[in-house]
Amino acid sequence: MSLPQIVTINENNIDSEHICCAIGDKKHEYGLSEKKKWMKDRFREGFVFKKAAVRGKAFIQYGPAENAWAPIKADGYMFIECFWVSGQFAGKGIGKRLLEECMYDAKNKKGIAVIVGSKKKPFLNDKAFFKKAGFVVCDIADPYFELMVLKNNLKEDNPVFNICTKSLKPASSQGLVIYYSNGCPFTEYYLKETERLSKENGLAFKAIKVATKEDAQNLPVAFSLHSVFLNGAYIGHEMLSESRFHKAIQPCPC
Repeated sequence: MSLPQIVTINENNIDSEHICCAIGDKKHEYGLSEKKKWMKDRFREGFVFKKAAVRGKAFIQYGPAENAWAPIKADGYMFIECFWVSGQFAGKGIGKRLLEECMYDAKNKKGIAVIVGSKKKPFLNDKAFFKKAGFVVCDIADPYFELMVLKNNLKEDNPVFNICTKSLKPASSQGLVIYYSNGCPFTEYYLKETERLSKENGLAFKAIKVATKEDAQNLPVAFSLHSVFLNGAYIGHEMLSESRFHKAIQPCPC
């Protein structure tokens, strides 16, 4: 079976093309529009979004690491912000083909960096895929984030997480604190749901929008799309459905 065409989303076609993440889901329409606005602002910084010409989740987004929306130091590298191939499109060579697009665009860079989870987790890039492609772990950040690199020249310095990620200390130690950006179209909907649930349960709630790359590069945690703290402790990066919210705020039974 031949692989589908690769489509590059840019200023000229972004208003008419879908961007894969939440196709046809009305509750995420606002979030999708906000992500498209976010992308339009990133294009002038060298941001690239490429997708397979299919109706589903099969895309990669990347750009110069100097402009990364992540707390890393990786000057001269390309940084993969998000990479998602799922459902019927997984395991068919599409992911490899999309990564090759990034490799080609990074041929005059020091290499490529990407943040993954030490174990496979939702909404995090897949460590096993990148390891198979030749990437190696070059730095870690609590509690489960890893920075991987594929160098064009082995003599180059390694990318590293910024020191700010070592703190894991949010802006407030009271209630729920969520750092988020419009780099993901799902955040807006779940933030509103989490705020509603927090009010219903008498829990303080604070949403901190990551509005600039400087904000992202100075976060107290390695993940800028969505990171959740409860009473000062980091509890994860996944968005809180109603069931996940109630599970998260339950006191430890031990």
